[in-house]
Amino acid sequence: MPIHFSPEEMASRRDRAVKAISERQLDALLLFKQESMYWLTGYDTFGFAAFQCMVATGDGRVVLLTRAPDRWTAEYTSNVDDVRIWTDVEGMNPAADLRALLADLGLERSRVGIELDSYGLKAADWRLLEAQLDGFVNWQDESDLIQELRRTKSAKEIDYHRRAAELADDAWDAAVAGACAGAFEGEILADMQGAVFRGGGDYAGNEIIIGSGAGALMVRYTAGRRTLDAQDQLTLEWCGVQRRYHAAMMRTILIGEPPPQQVAMHAACEEALVACEETIKPGATMGSVFDAHAGVLDAAGYGEVRLNACGYGMGAVYAPIWVDWPMLYHGNPLTFAPNQVYFLHMIILDTGAHQAMTLGHSILVTETGAERLSRSALDLVVR
Repeated sequence: MPIHFSPEEMASRRDRAVKAISERQLDALLLFKQESMYWLTGYDTFGFAAFQCMVATGDGRVVLLTRAPDRWTAEYTSNVDDVRIWTDVEGMNPAADLRALLADLGLERSRVGIELDSYGLKAADWRLLEAQLDGFVNWQDESDLIQELRRTKSAKEIDYHRRAAELADDAWDAAVAGACAGAFEGEILADMQGAVFRGGGDYAGNEIIIGSGAGALMVRYTAGRRTLDAQDQLTLEWCGVQRRYHAAMMRTILIGEPPPQQVAMHAACEEALVACEETIKPGATMGSVFDAHAGVLDAAGYGEVRLNACGYGMGAVYAPIWVDWPMLYHGNPLTFAPNQVYFLHMIILDTGAHQAMTLGHSILVTETGAERLSRSALDLVVR
C-alpha cells in the first residue's frame, strides 16, 4: 500500500516541521507519538508499544530507530529511508542505541526537543533515556510541536475525514436497523464494525462503546454483552475511520415506550449541540463552545448530570484512544481555525434515575462557522 498522500504534500509536511523546529531554536526533535510519525512520514504501525523513536533534524533529515519487526513496516508504509534497529537481547537498553544514533547525526551538545507527552514513551523508558541524554544534549519538552501542525488539515485529510463520517453514518444506520427488544449487543457491534470495514474503513483508536440497561451510563467500553429488554436504553459511541482519520458519533436509542424524562433530555442535548455549532467559527475559543453547551444544559436542569467537557479534536490517531487534541472545556483559550475537525458530544448521565441521553457528531470548521460532516438527523430514535 503506498503512502496515502502525494509526494508534494509529504514534502510540504517535512518543510513545515523543519521550519517549526528552527523557530523553536532546536537542532532536532525526538518523536515518540505514533500520530506524529504517521503525519510526517506515513509510517503506520502499532510498534510504538515497544521503544521506538523518530529523529527529525533541523536540516530535514529523518531517521527511525525501532525493532526488527518494523523495518519492513517502515519501508512499506513510509518515506523513511534511514531505519536503524535496536536488538532484542538480555540487558538491552535501546535508549543507549538512541544516544549513539544522535551522536552519529552530529547532535551531541545540541538543543533537542522531545515528545514527552506520548503513549509511545513509557515512564520506565524515559528514565533510561533521561540518563543517556543528561549532559549529552540540552533537551526540552516539545510535545506540542507536531501536534499543532497536525491540527489544521489539508484538502486530502479533509477528504478522508468526510469519508470517515460517511462510514460512521453507515454504522449508525446498521445500529438503528438492529436495535430492538431481544437484540443481542454483540450483533449490533458486529453490524456497526462490519459497515465500516465493508466500506473500506479501518479500526478506530479504541473499541466501539456500547452499553444498554445500566451500562448505557458507562461511556466506556466494558467487557460482556447483554440482550436488550423490552424497555431499555442503548448508548453507542463510535467512529468511522478512513486511512486512520476519524469521525466520531454518539447516540442513545430508547427501546419500548420512551420515558418522558429521556425525551426531555434528548431535546436539551439537541439544543445544546446546535448552540455549540452556532458558536464555532474561526477565532472563537474552545472554552466558549463548552460554555454554550453548559448554558443550555444547566438552564434545562442538567447541570449536575452533564460532563465537564463537550468534545475534542479529530485526526489520524492510534490506540489506546481516538481522542485527539485539544479538548473543549471551560476556560480553554485555544481558538478554532478553518480546516480543523472536532467531535461535539452532549452527554447527560443521571445516575440517580439510571437514565442516559447522548447526542454527538463531527464537524469541520469552515471560514464562516461549522459544517456537519454527518448526514444523520438529530431526532430521538425509539425502537
